[in-house]
Amino acid sequence: MNVPVTECIAVAPGVELQARTWGGDEMPFLLVHGLASNARTWDGVAGRLYEHGHPVTSVDLRGHGMSAKPDDGYDFATLANDLLAVLDDLRWANAVVAGQSTGGNLAIELASRAPTRVAGVAGVDGGFIELRHRWPRWEDCERALAPPVLDGMPRSRVAAAMRVAHRDWSAEGIEATLANLEVLADGTVRPWLTRPRHLRILRALWEHSPAEVMATVAAPVLLVPADSGDDWSRAKRVEVDRAVASGRDVRVHWFSQADHDVHVQHPVELADVLHEWAVRSASAAGGTAPS
Repeated sequence: MNVPVTECIAVAPGVELQARTWGGDEMPFLLVHGLASNARTWDGVAGRLYEHGHPVTSVDLRGHGMSAKPDDGYDFATLANDLLAVLDDLRWANAVVAGQSTGGNLAIELASRAPTRVAGVAGVDGGFIELRHRWPRWEDCERALAPPVLDGMPRSRVAAAMRVAHRDWSAEGIEATLANLEVLADGTVRPWLTRPRHLRILRALWEHSPAEVMATVAAPVLLVPADSGDDWSRAKRVEVDRAVASGRDVRVHWFSQADHDVHVQHPVELADVLHEWAVRSASAAGGTAPS
């Protein structure tokens, strides 16, 4: 049955991450959400990968969703170590790691730090984000990308706005994205990821250079950028080209007229792209699937 098993995985003393796991016998996938998001946003992709036979686990990163919320550990090194601990707990010798947005950059970081554990990396509108090229000063980046203030807003109002902004998203996708927010007794919301922790991860992303890290990644890489046809997308092409030039085996699959949250908007199509790329990569490597 296409229903995940939910469990908590200890990744550090006093720190547990909530994980959602689908069984399977093919090469495994670890799915990593973006900044201020949550594991449920991957459910559509995970369900389709499960139909292809893959074991899949998605996790709430520390500070997010239903995972532990310690005061520290929001740098990329610690976040990557958390994911490595998840692989250890699952007893996966290696896996394909797919991350969206900030999660894509984090997946690239993990592949560099633990090359024998990552059979492939997929960055879904991420894995190539170079914020310092857009905002050389951190203060300007912080001002431009600071999270909106949602505290105290009725959940019903947030849901209505989300449905208007994303008319082609499924009801399940809307609900999964609303799980980014804690619902209080009075029906209002607040983000699970607090503003100070959000900004600490944003600062870590600003300091991260995936093009530099990409040069050290031996595993095959698939970048799946979203092209919404705006100036942001045109600037994104420069970052993607830089990442491709830096890597050893980097392929690109653009989603045209797509949202940043490609995994929520087009889960089946994205899962099929990931599956087909993973199968081809395994075949090129000698036909041995990760386990």
